[in-house]
Amino acid sequence: MAQWDRLRQLPAGYTQQLHELYDRDALPMDVRHYLSAWIEKQEWQRAARDHDLAMVLFQVLLENLDIQHSRFIQEESFLMQHNIRRYKQNFQRYLDDPCALASTILWFLEKEKEILQSFDLAEQVQFLRVEQETMEISSQQDLERRMAGLKNEVQCMEHAIICLEEQQDEFDFKYQTHKMEVVVDEAMKKDQIKILQLLVNKLNECRKSTLSDLNKLLDRIDDLINILVEKELVDWQRRQQKACIGAPDSVCLDQLEKWFTCAALCLIQVREFLSKLEELVGKVSYDNDPIKGQNPILQRKAETLLKDLLKRSFVVETQPSMPQGKGPLVLRTNVQFSVKTRLLVKFPELNHSMKVNVSMHREAPQIKGYRRFNVFGTKTKALNMAESQNGGMVADFRHLSLKEQKSGGGSKGGSDISLSVTEELHTINFDTVFELKGLSVELQASSLPVVIISNSSQQQSAWASVLWFSMLSQDTKDVMFFANTPAAPWPKFGEMLSWQFLSATKRGLNDAQLEMIAHKLFGKQQNYDSCKVAWSKFSKENAPETFWVWFDGILTMVKTYLEDQWREGLIVGFVTKGKEKSLLKKKRRGTFLLRFSESVIGGITFSWVEYTMTGEPHVNTVQPFTKVDLTQIPLHEIIRNFQILETENIPENPLLYLYPDIPRDEAFGKYYSEKTGVDSPYMKYIKTKLVFVSKENTLEARSPMPSVMAQGESLEPVKALYGEAAEQDEDPHLLGPPLEFNDCDPMLSEPAAAPQDLLMYLNNPNLLEFDLLEDEQGLPDFSLQEFNCLPQQSCGGVFP
Repeated sequence: MAQWDRLRQLPAGYTQQLHELYDRDALPMDVRHYLSAWIEKQEWQRAARDHDLAMVLFQVLLENLDIQHSRFIQEESFLMQHNIRRYKQNFQRYLDDPCALASTILWFLEKEKEILQSFDLAEQVQFLRVEQETMEISSQQDLERRMAGLKNEVQCMEHAIICLEEQQDEFDFKYQTHKMEVVVDEAMKKDQIKILQLLVNKLNECRKSTLSDLNKLLDRIDDLINILVEKELVDWQRRQQKACIGAPDSVCLDQLEKWFTCAALCLIQVREFLSKLEELVGKVSYDNDPIKGQNPILQRKAETLLKDLLKRSFVVETQPSMPQGKGPLVLRTNVQFSVKTRLLVKFPELNHSMKVNVSMHREAPQIKGYRRFNVFGTKTKALNMAESQNGGMVADFRHLSLKEQKSGGGSKGGSDISLSVTEELHTINFDTVFELKGLSVELQASSLPVVIISNSSQQQSAWASVLWFSMLSQDTKDVMFFANTPAAPWPKFGEMLSWQFLSATKRGLNDAQLEMIAHKLFGKQQNYDSCKVAWSKFSKENAPETFWVWFDGILTMVKTYLEDQWREGLIVGFVTKGKEKSLLKKKRRGTFLLRFSESVIGGITFSWVEYTMTGEPHVNTVQPFTKVDLTQIPLHEIIRNFQILETENIPENPLLYLYPDIPRDEAFGKYYSEKTGVDSPYMKYIKTKLVFVSKENTLEARSPMPSVMAQGESLEPVKALYGEAAEQDEDPHLLGPPLEFNDCDPMLSEPAAAPQDLLMYLNNPNLLEFDLLEDEQGLPDFSLQEFNCLPQQSCGGVFP
């Protein structure tokens, strides 16, 4: 299906994005619509760099507009004639620079693809959860049916109460008439008394039946409330907790609000029915009247159910978060944050009448050093329907902040348990009062546990704590969770890691990428499901280069510099060096792949395969590029301009095919800068950093840095190509407590020559005629307990 046709069929939320995209004059939507088939068939990417092709397309575009104009003349569409004429005049400004028009149209087409990709991603997520959602939908449909049945029963009960009242009125009328009449005939009097007795017996049976039906109705409501509170609400709370750490779970409350409101309305009606029975008893009563004995019991039952429902209906819809935070549930003192509460029982008559108050430390633990905070800002707001897009009863607090109380306010004489700042959990509390039709109920809600920091440098560690708690604990009041931190099973841990990429880039981790991470954590296993990751291995405040620091460094780098390429699947990313070699050695010359560095925090490297004169495959790798490099030049421009010198000093780019077999320019061409050569904005970096290295040396261009160094010894690493680092997958280093960090990159080898000599050689390969480095035997595979502690620098070539 044509791209434009697909866009027109998207749901409302995505078509709104399309309207926002075309809410500008660069490419009018009318032109895009009427020329859609022609536009989508043209090579705009090539035209953006080819002036002659761009001019041809420019002329054809104007001709097509003339054709459309003639068509609208025939159709007598005055407005479209005017618009098309105006559009053609506007396009005339591209006469001197048709490539700019091609770039503009290409930009719009790419943005359209992004909209389609976001829709496709949502569809894929939907498909992956189809079985679970089918069960959930079946459960929800069953609940919908039961709710509909409940409403029908309440309506029937209302009719039954009316009939009971009419029956009582009939008896009362005849009884009052009998009392006023003077009947002399005893036989007639007895007959009338019999009739009255039959009427009262019938009334009594009707009352018993009504009370029995009311009791059954309350039992049904009780069952439904139990499902709502113990299953549906708990499931939503868990989904919300997972969504806070990136899970693609729906946290919409509209359906729950509908069910809660329905149950509450039914209970309120039942209370009115019971009040009506009490009113009927006041008019007509008799010995052993069932209403007198049972009605108070039913009233207490109905009130208890309603109170319990109301107490659980007050929730935190949007958890506390800072505008510029790493994620929700991490707050910083003296920095504003927002949070939203919602009442799932929606009564329009209570709009703006229920006041919500914010506080902290309702149930603070009594441990030494546990910090306490004061809440500042607008701490009281009314529940209202104006601040909700869907008309829910919400109180949206947007400008709250926290300030730590002076040390004198901390707990004294409490437990000796010691928690770090980022392991200390707190909850924010909310209180309000529900008052309606004589019923008054105090309602309370609490946020998920938050981590409160005072410095931005603590954000990374704080977010690690939020991830760990939200992944493992469903007890949202367990602020002492980190006093005895449980380990994480690998299935949950791997899923959480994937969510981080999914939420940041709209593309999660696949099974192969997760397997690589599991292999680094646990070594080679047949199955990782029974493996567990300890909190101390994941993140500890006093160990700066932990697994989380490494993983988050990659995530930040991808989000900042490589999001589009990652989302398109151009980056293999998480793959061991051994696996990388086995993949590339099966491919043709010049095949390369992109891999995250296992030793340099936030680094990415690429490797490619060459073949020797004897046909043996040989894998070369560059030192990792970090943000130091990527802030100066995009990775796709590095790949585009990367070259090495042949024997005849002829520059050649060895990167020909992106793994598995995609031509380099086909994979990355859409990202290339329009300007090339000396006009390239990245030429300064290319000249000074991407130094060409000779291929004729038999050394594998390793760094001169020794693999083994004395404690405290340090050498500045030379930026260079280096070759294969053989793997020993059968004997991997496992991650074990405590984490230890080596002073070297496991991919680097010991030199056989002095660093200065190697530097001279790499800068001028003609200076020396002998090999400086010997081939080494295999090096052990990188383990997460062995991070490279070298200072981060610009990488990928030899510095002159």
